[in-house]
Amino acid sequence: MNGIIPKSKTKGIDICGAGNYCYIIRSDLGCYMQTSDINKGSNISIFSLHPVCQNGDHYLGEWDGPFYIIKGNSYRRVTNLTTDSDAVVYSLHPNCQGGDHYLATIGYFYIIFQEKGTYRRTTNMNQDSDAVEYTLDPNCRNGLYYWGQSFFFFCFLKPVSEWGVEYCIVGFSKDNRTGVYSVHPDVLNFLPGGLSVTKGPAFGIWENIKTITNDSNTPVTWTKKINKNVGYNKEKMSQITQNWNIATSGSAGSGDLTGLITKLQLSFSAEYGGSHVSTENESWNEMTEVEEQLTFELKPNESLYLWQYKLGLGQETVLFCRDLKIANDPKPPTEVPLPAAR
Repeated sequence: MNGIIPKSKTKGIDICGAGNYCYIIRSDLGCYMQTSDINKGSNISIFSLHPVCQNGDHYLGEWDGPFYIIKGNSYRRVTNLTTDSDAVVYSLHPNCQGGDHYLATIGYFYIIFQEKGTYRRTTNMNQDSDAVEYTLDPNCRNGLYYWGQSFFFFCFLKPVSEWGVEYCIVGFSKDNRTGVYSVHPDVLNFLPGGLSVTKGPAFGIWENIKTITNDSNTPVTWTKKINKNVGYNKEKMSQITQNWNIATSGSAGSGDLTGLITKLQLSFSAEYGGSHVSTENESWNEMTEVEEQLTFELKPNESLYLWQYKLGLGQETVLFCRDLKIANDPKPPTEVPLPAAR
């Protein structure tokens, strides 16, 4: 299967709108994406996410620029997610707590309670000023993420369908127009689970890299050097960031970022196109060919098979594991040699 991981199953991951841009927050990557158009994938830039601004329960932004990060029963107001500029912390009014999604437009904050099928509008989340509660249209209740769009509209990301990943633009007033739009692949690649849509679901297979046979009637000692690929197939994955302007540094730099996105995708459950394995102990350096010398004692007419475990997405192998498995069975091993992801 493949699909986008919903906000309800993540922490520190969200989508919010502010001004003319949409922001995708990925605390697990330590950065966020800014784009002026999710449908067209326009003006994509990647920025570092300040450590204090990471791991929020919810993120929202107002039209004139400030961002709000909700953690528990308080929220932090900042003007820049990279620098944590002008930070102020407020308590969250009891009536504004426990929402499933939060979004904002000019002058208003909206809190969606999906199970209740309602949303609350207020001009101040600290004081719950001018609060009004409305029924949420049934067609708008299955969103994975919600964010504000311009003055009178909000957006929500729909679950994956036969048409791929789409989002809706909906008016707060019934008189406002609505529309459904596809999500650009360059944006999908940044969403949690997005690689399963653009590349295909993860797979793990054993590849037979060498077969050794003793055709004689006497025991023999086989000593030989073999070559194997080890590491991350960066060349295959570098295309996912080719249209991104990456302004980050350190672990979220262009080279490390593709590997980190791939590593996380492999760790996701099969429901979201992952293999649910931890690859922390594998080499995530760029793939290289390494030489290894092996020595075996082979009995008369005995064959040995050398297997290497590989992980990939869709049709492409992206990670070659270091360890080999030696067996006398021509059928691939059945066990997964990597620990389960936490």
